[in-house]
Amino acid sequence: MHEHWKDDNFEDFPIAMAYVPWQKFERLYDDLEKGYCAGTIFPELDKPFTGRRCV
Repeated sequence: MHEHWKDDNFEDFPIAMAYVPWQKFERLYDDLEKGYCAGTIFPELDKPFTGRRCV
């Protein structure tokens, strides 16, 4: 671990910025129960975690 991470003066750090692209509404799951179990009703956003990366 680097020495500069031990500094608790967080006012000196820059504020984080995020880039979040707009998502297009395409379609819903035909079987909403499957969507609820997947955590999203949008098939485009159904990205199961496999331990390494999304499929």
